[in-house]
Amino acid sequence: MHAVGLVLHPGRDCGGAVATVLAWAARRRIEVLGIDTEVRRVQCAAEPVPAGELAGRADLIVSLGGDGTMLRAMRLADRHARPGDAGRAGPPPRECPVLGVNLGKLGFLAEVDVPELGGALSAIDGRRYTTEPRMAVDAVISGQVVTAFNDIALVRFPGHGSVAIAVLAAGRRFVSYAADAVLVATPTGSTAYSFSAGGPIVSPAVQGLLVTPAAPHSAYNRGLVLSLDDELSLDVLPGSGPVAVEADGIVAANAAPGDRVDLIPRPGAAHVVRLGRTTFYERVRRKLRLTDSAEIGA
Repeated sequence: MHAVGLVLHPGRDCGGAVATVLAWAARRRIEVLGIDTEVRRVQCAAEPVPAGELAGRADLIVSLGGDGTMLRAMRLADRHARPGDAGRAGPPPRECPVLGVNLGKLGFLAEVDVPELGGALSAIDGRRYTTEPRMAVDAVISGQVVTAFNDIALVRFPGHGSVAIAVLAAGRRFVSYAADAVLVATPTGSTAYSFSAGGPIVSPAVQGLLVTPAAPHSAYNRGLVLSLDDELSLDVLPGSGPVAVEADGIVAANAAPGDRVDLIPRPGAAHVVRLGRTTFYERVRRKLRLTDSAEIGA
């Protein structure tokens, strides 16, 4: 590696982890970059750069925080083409993998804790690691494109009526929901909002999108899993309350009756570092503190 980029949690104390990265990099004469507003806040020796330049200059992005920080780092590392980019000149984007370091509570996406950080960086520098591709989903509404790695959610405004959403699968209307929200989740997001709404846990190796209603008021209250070849759109129906369009929990747009939201999956939009220490299912079992729901006698 020639350069490592840092993405820091906006509130938690990242000083110890940043110092570990800086000390490790100094011994190897590796440059350390950080988003300008973040590294100035912690007053460290990392070179400040604009957020948009981080992935282009770094060989590795290190996310210091929880899953929210990791999702932000993945969005920064996402240099793949978006809708409307077709035909642009230039070489294909360079992959910049993301290492998640857990400073939070759950940390589904994180690979190591702070005490393991130095060893993880050495393993990556020695090419003793793999990368796990993670899908993004682009939501296109009124010409605006918003991107998420967990989920796109069409959510009711507090104090207003339910959202009324028709799901169009493979170009045909499949079902309509009246609900507090309708979520379109990637496999990565299956352990987030979708899971809380009753959706299944899905391996990140699965190539598909999940549609999950949250608190549905309709007779049909089940979710739907679609392949990447199935076109997916959500229509806001007449009589729906006002709709907020959230990308990874952040309000990115508004929608109203008559609007259509097209959902476009992009496999491999970001790559997460894995060191082979645990499986996806072991991480989920530990993070969710799963125990067997039934005792089976001998």
